[in-house]
Amino acid sequence: GRRVRWSVQARDSLVTMAPSEKTSADCVKEEKQDSLTSAMGNNTEEVKSAVPGSKLDSDDDSQSSVSEKSVDISAVKRPGSSSFLRSVLPWTGLLIWPLMLTLPLLLSSPYSFTSYSEIFPENMYSYDASAGDDKPKPLGLCLGITAVAIGMVFIIIYFYLHRSGALSCGYEPASIQTQGPRSYDFAEGVATHLAQPEGFVMLTAYLSITWMANMMPSSYYSFEGSIQWFELALCLVIQDGIQYTMHRLEHAVSPEFYKKSHKPHHRFTNPRVFDAFNGSIADTFFMILVPLFCTANIVRTCNVWTYMAFGSIYANWLTLIHSEYVLPWDKAFRKLGMGTPADHHVHHKFFKYNYGHLFMWFDMICGTHKCPDDVDQKYFNVEAW
Repeated sequence: GRRVRWSVQARDSLVTMAPSEKTSADCVKEEKQDSLTSAMGNNTEEVKSAVPGSKLDSDDDSQSSVSEKSVDISAVKRPGSSSFLRSVLPWTGLLIWPLMLTLPLLLSSPYSFTSYSEIFPENMYSYDASAGDDKPKPLGLCLGITAVAIGMVFIIIYFYLHRSGALSCGYEPASIQTQGPRSYDFAEGVATHLAQPEGFVMLTAYLSITWMANMMPSSYYSFEGSIQWFELALCLVIQDGIQYTMHRLEHAVSPEFYKKSHKPHHRFTNPRVFDAFNGSIADTFFMILVPLFCTANIVRTCNVWTYMAFGSIYANWLTLIHSEYVLPWDKAFRKLGMGTPADHHVHHKFFKYNYGHLFMWFDMICGTHKCPDDVDQKYFNVEAW
């Protein structure tokens, strides 16, 4: 009986001692782990991953693992090449501006093997109404339409890369409005943009009629010289000034006129880049074609290359200001009073500001300018630019 009682007591004492022995062992391990954790600073999780199951095989192995983890962490925190590329790569998009002028630049240089005089026979472009020529040659018209089309191809390619984050190391660019960009299929957007009758269809028809009917000033049919940069800038400013006036009139003449002309375009309060020419036939006629014809008859000294460059920059810039994303050069443009997507989004959102498109100068003069920085931040991602 005594032996049994002693055995039971011994067994109970062993059972009660086991937890205390286990606890003390764990304490030793925890002390080692705490010392490693303090050496690493706040990187506790890395130490635990270096010591699986909180079991340290040896001090040397553990210190080696901790050291390796320390190197990895510092590499992640240190600004690397990806940060540099992310800040610099988006600016490569500035190349689209000279690329809009690809065709007139290539063909107008007298020193290039791509000079028009080296490619086309003289009877395809020579025209002088005063000498009794019957009608203008269609070559200038075809090259002008092609120049706009080439510029648009570069715009579409650039915008696809910009939108997908390919020019910002995989980061999606900031949206203009806080609600974010509308969701759509890119191919659908391109198809809609190019097929709109009130867009390139009407523009092509206008260019064809005014060119072939000899309705342009005589200098516009001349292939001599190259791009006239002063006349090009003058055309852009005058075009935008007349368009500003027509735009305000469409809003102000009467509710019925606005409803039939410009309101279809204003259904997009958060526009996308492919909404640039999505409106109505009346809207395109009054706001684009009338200013184009007036501008050509005000600036009467342009040659064919200047007219070509003007058409490409105008059409493609008008497309870009409808972008749903911030563009890298927006901040610089805004300081110069040049039109940006955010400026135009203000108009689409509130309807009563920023009637200009390429420039904000006429809005500033007439008191209708609203800087995107001054808009309530609940609508616009002001911090994005």
